[in-house]
Amino acid sequence: MNKRAILTWPVLALLLASCVTINIYFPAAAAEEAARTIVRDVLGKGDKQETAPAEKPQSQLAPDWPARLALGLLDALVPPAEAAAQPDIDISSPAISRLRQGMAQRQRQLAPFYQAGAIGFDRNGLVAIRDLKAVSLRERTRLKKLVAAENRARNALYREIARANGHPEWEPQIRAIFARVWAEEARPGWWFQDGQGNWRQR
Repeated sequence: MNKRAILTWPVLALLLASCVTINIYFPAAAAEEAARTIVRDVLGKGDKQETAPAEKPQSQLAPDWPARLALGLLDALVPPAEAAAQPDIDISSPAISRLRQGMAQRQRQLAPFYQAGAIGFDRNGLVAIRDLKAVSLRERTRLKKLVAAENRARNALYREIARANGHPEWEPQIRAIFARVWAEEARPGWWFQDGQGNWRQR
């Protein structure tokens, strides 16, 4: 085995090890961008334009047989690892689109209750009833049904985003990011909970 081959194999081993560990990376910045896109869409604020994925770097491995073998293995293993490492969260699945559409339609019915202070965004990324007395008796049952439907959709949304991106274990992190973004995007006069569960008005 020549000297170049001796040098190539340790590099290959290191790269393959990196392919295994890179998949655990949670792209927090991309998750926040995705959350803000969805929240603004639901609240009627308009979508934020998505950024283009980073360009894949070209391989510089030597053209001898150990390098060619390494290149073949890396071509098989690196693309999925790189996809996991890219700062991107996929929110384009049919299930996510249906949930977004339903939430946007329901938002038109919920908006007056947000403005009245009857409901607000809680710290778990859901909608909570804050002051039922702000709603007339005949509207209270309707409000409770709307809140229950909205929370079912939100729970399904966070779960589906994690599943659609191949990492169901990301659901708690996605939920936490959405909880913060809902509060940040609340309209003036609306209520939200801070990290300690205290109600605050935007």
